Amino acid sequence: MPERRTVALVTLGCARNEVDSEELAGRLAADGWELVEDASDADVAVVNTCGFVEAAKKDSVDALLEANDLKDHGRTQAVVAVGCMAERYGKDLAEALPEADGVLGFDDYADISDRLQTILSGGIHASHAPRDRRKLLPISPAERQDAAVALPGHAQPAVPAPADLPEGVAPVSGPRAPLRRRLGTSPVASVKLASGCDRRCSFCAIPSFRGSFISRRPSDVLGETRWLAEQGVKEVMLVSENNTSYGKDLGDIRLLETLLPELAEVDGIERIRVSYLQPAEMRPGLIDVLTSTPKVAPYFDLSFQHSAPGVLRAMRRFGDTDRFLELLDTIRGKAPQAGARSNFIVGFPGETEADLAELERFLTGARLDAIGVFGYSDEEGTEAAGYENKLDADVVAERLAHISRLAEELTSQRAEERLGETLQVLVESVDDEDGAVGRAAHQAPETDGQVLLTTREGLVPGRMVEAKVVGTEGVDLVAECSELVEAAR
Repeated sequence: MPERRTVALVTLGCARNEVDSEELAGRLAADGWELVEDASDADVAVVNTCGFVEAAKKDSVDALLEANDLKDHGRTQAVVAVGCMAERYGKDLAEALPEADGVLGFDDYADISDRLQTILSGGIHASHAPRDRRKLLPISPAERQDAAVALPGHAQPAVPAPADLPEGVAPVSGPRAPLRRRLGTSPVASVKLASGCDRRCSFCAIPSFRGSFISRRPSDVLGETRWLAEQGVKEVMLVSENNTSYGKDLGDIRLLETLLPELAEVDGIERIRVSYLQPAEMRPGLIDVLTSTPKVAPYFDLSFQHSAPGVLRAMRRFGDTDRFLELLDTIRGKAPQAGARSNFIVGFPGETEADLAELERFLTGARLDAIGVFGYSDEEGTEAAGYENKLDADVVAERLAHISRLAEELTSQRAEERLGETLQVLVESVDDEDGAVGRAAHQAPETDGQVLLTTREGLVPGRMVEAKVVGTEGVDLVAECSELVEAAR
């Protein structure tokens, strides 16, 4: 009888990392590893790190150190770092953080079982040298599909799925697909639409460690969605670094407009949500599909980042306050209840008081449902890190606090505007402490608030209900169920 090997996956960061963790879980389960929820019950704790900004990197280091402490008083024998920070820093992270018994990059994912077994047995796997993953793919998007590059969450032709898989593990879209095993029971799951980014925003390091943009094939996305529906998933969120670019490397920049109606027809799926849209790449046809297709949420996660023209140009981005407001007006003209959210950076090098006032003008007129605000800080390897006219840290902190207060006030006002609206709410949890909690079409998981339902009777996670908004608690809505919406609706 084979020796029992247990592994726990600790996931930090964004929904893209969650998809990657489930790919790793599928690969490990297919090779006989037993997945456990608590790292203290695992022989190996695998921490899927985030490498986006300093706060996220600190959280990742803290998680690795916390897992390392388990080696003194638990079952855990090894701690391994994977994910964006591990890919971004490689051997530099391994040298700086000896508490991690291994630092594995994306190229190691296909052989994750062997890597963990080597580390668990006391062996050493040499970490990769940090590199720019954009250089691994052809410059021309049209030439990227056949490139032999590891893409977490994508089909990997060189790694066929085993013929005999454990229960709950599936090649989600045929033999080209990575294995995937769900790590939770939520009725919501993310599906990776693409990886990487071709944009060159001056503040962002993500393309350097996630690589250039490459789309998944529609058949793979559809196959994975069908498999998730069989697992009980009711809402699928399409994720990537830039969903508006989907299809450009497949010869059809409008491929998303074709794919969304097909995804909405998958049996069992009640809602399709598209995340992370670039304002400069929004097109009328995509707006039409997002606002008029049954089961596709009229939800617009628009990456504005700022609205003052000078700041945007320094960021290597496009647009201004009036153009952004016009875009939102166009969306709401087609779907008045459409949800809109965005993130913003304040204190960018060279940002003036007039620029900040312009951002306030936009935020006040935008009526966004959710707003994330970040204070600028240098990210190594980015163009902006070399800019002059850096603002003092106390000025950045003051502007961050000011815009954050404004954002909280404005999003609360936007929630109040929804009083009396009738929403389709997907129930996500029902318990004695919090009652029944769900989300409407304008609310993405984790980031955009939730709906607190006034009754629990007849409600279970995964059920879609129709509810009328009767109150607000900050960005959260309080709603009364008016009727249960049949799954086939």
